[in-house]
Amino acid sequence: MPQSANDIDDLTPEMEEELKSKSEIKREMHRLQDFAQTLVEMSKHQRSLIPLSDDLKDAMVVAGKIKNKHEALRRHIRHIAKILLETDLVPIHQAIDVMDNKHQQSTAKFVRLESLRDELIEQGNEAVEALLAEFEQLDRQKLKQLVRHAAKEKKAEKLGKHYKNLFTYLKENS
Repeated sequence: MPQSANDIDDLTPEMEEELKSKSEIKREMHRLQDFAQTLVEMSKHQRSLIPLSDDLKDAMVVAGKIKNKHEALRRHIRHIAKILLETDLVPIHQAIDVMDNKHQQSTAKFVRLESLRDELIEQGNEAVEALLAEFEQLDRQKLKQLVRHAAKEKKAEKLGKHYKNLFTYLKENS
């Protein structure tokens, strides 16, 4: 610990961490309590997708049992926050981010499949061969047939059944 005011500049990072103000500590605990509240409000299935320690899992079970007892739940959330204080939160946050981004990921996949379909129709056999090299599980004959029929529909400016079937086939097999 510093002996005088001049020694404060010579603090190591470990010592600076010890010198957190009471307000900073309270803000951090409030953030952890809010995070604990969001964990408690998640469904059991969502929580099963998150890498929680055994202590946290047990605390979540208890929280589920006392959900309708407001004051007990508030105290228990403070207990969960204390457990979270000692836990590495990075994997938990990553798992929650993945769950939150499922919709964005599916939208991106949908857009990628649409552009792949349009590319197959525009480029024909070259694109089909490149796709078959990448995805060996695709049926060459069926894919070429779908691309050929979809190209005919696009040329006739009448997008319909085969255009949709090509997309569905790509979606199911890639």
